[in-house]
Amino acid sequence: MTVLVTGASGFLGKYVVAEVLRLGYQTKAVIRPSSNEKLLPWLAHPQLELVSLDLQDSASITEAMQGIDTVIHLAAVKTGDCDTLVRGNLKITENILHAMKASNVDRLVAISSFSVFNYLNIPAGTTIDENSPLESRPKNRDAYAQMKLSQEELIRNFEKNHNLQVTYFRPGAIYGKDNLWTARLGVKVKQNIWIRIGSSAQIPLTYVENCAEAIVKALGSDTAIGETFNIVDDIPPTQQTYTQELIKRIESKPTIIPVSWSVINSLATIIWWQNTKLLGGKLKLPNIAVPATLHARFQHFRYSNNHLKELLGWTPKYSLGVALDKSIGKN
Repeated sequence: MTVLVTGASGFLGKYVVAEVLRLGYQTKAVIRPSSNEKLLPWLAHPQLELVSLDLQDSASITEAMQGIDTVIHLAAVKTGDCDTLVRGNLKITENILHAMKASNVDRLVAISSFSVFNYLNIPAGTTIDENSPLESRPKNRDAYAQMKLSQEELIRNFEKNHNLQVTYFRPGAIYGKDNLWTARLGVKVKQNIWIRIGSSAQIPLTYVENCAEAIVKALGSDTAIGETFNIVDDIPPTQQTYTQELIKRIESKPTIIPVSWSVINSLATIIWWQNTKLLGGKLKLPNIAVPATLHARFQHFRYSNNHLKELLGWTPKYSLGVALDKSIGKN
């Protein structure tokens, strides 16, 4: 099997390529023309072909698709305003889908996100799983959530109309080396000043190596076709637990300013109501003042990885403590 991986030089992409190679697959890794090839740890691997191209160029993607059996789509536009992000990512995904069709490639592993759920209308304490309702008002969410919702809808429509064989993965908050902060903690005012919103809500964390292993497991599984999997490690830590475990391991200790979740939520609800009812929604509010985004990040939910374990036999290899040690270089 030959696997094409888009977004191969990204945070998750580097680990996904490493895992695909570890399992012995021929691999075509797609990176941006601006990427620094020297930073790629698997660059000299004998089963790797590196392809540098602009995913907005449909002709180049079709050419790269030759000889491919399966596509793992990780690439994403991450800069620009909301409309730019949504349009840019949809254009890339459309190009990939049409290139697959033109090249008779019918197997896709698509990476979505936990951001797609309708958190504002899910009762606190509920277990979030693959059957949880999706966001019904995307415009009330941030650009990333809107992009992932639109992208997932696009792929599902293409799957239905063109008999594509798709496996969908929705990772939680992915962490690892040089990526240990998560917006589910609160707001990082400066590198050494953190405002932590709430303390006891679970964070649906997945360590990047655990996440990559889960994604690549789909390659050899016919039962994964047509399935959707949430990726979250065992026993997700609370905000307070994750903060404590992280601070234990870093030299420069930040100042933590705790803020009550209920207070922030009440203030955001008032601000949102005033902007919507009195000002016609004219103000562009920061995420911290948008109830739908606040609930997505800080409301008390539980998270399940049972479907992934039962169908693909995945078990996260690294626990929180070991993963943090590896990320900070202590292991």
